[in-house]
This record gives sequence, C-alpha cells and structure tokens, in this order.
Amino acid sequence: MTRPACTATLLIDDDRVRATRFDFAPGAETGWHRHGHDYVITAVTDCHMLLEEPGGGSRRVLVPAGTAYRRSEGVEHNVVNDGAAPMCFVEVELKESVPGLQNP
Repeated sequence: MTRPACTATLLIDDDRVRATRFDFAPGAETGWHRHGHDYVITAVTDCHMLLEEPGGGSRRVLVPAGTAYRRSEGVEHNVVNDGAAPMCFVEVELKESVPGLQNP
C-alpha cells in the first residue's frame, strides 16, 4: 500500500542541533528511517501515531499536544498518522558536541 508522504520543514540546522517540523495529513507517513542522533519530539497537535517497526511489528500511540519525549540514536521505524485529523510535531536532533565549542 502506498501512502502519501508527510511534509518535513527544516527550522534549524547548525553544529549542535537540527530542528524539523513534520506535518501529516491523515494516513501520511515519514517513510522508513533510522535516527542517526538522539532526538526529542514535541507534539504540536494530538498525534495519533502508528509506529511500524523492523521485523513487521507495529504499535499505536497517542502523543498529546504540548507533550514531549526523547529517544536514543539508532531507532528505526516508519511513522504514520493513524488519526482522522492532521497531525504535527517538531523533532530536535541532538548532534555530537563540537570540539572546542563551549556551552553558554
């Protein structure tokens, strides 16, 4: 089954973080991907997600608007909007520290 792709809008991309806004129509997906960095997701809307996982497994989760969660590098999945309304979240990837860069 072919699903429409979500829209990814790059908000910030520097030496320390990459922030991307993901907007999904009902039934839209990210496509399979593996996270190369630790990351934090903040839900802009209620997010009714179908998470397809390696090996054929899947699970449904609700991430309420305004809440956040973090995951470690290496997560592999396809994220699908499993709800009847559009959904949106912002993902912030935490890049490795840059040698010589001091934190404020």
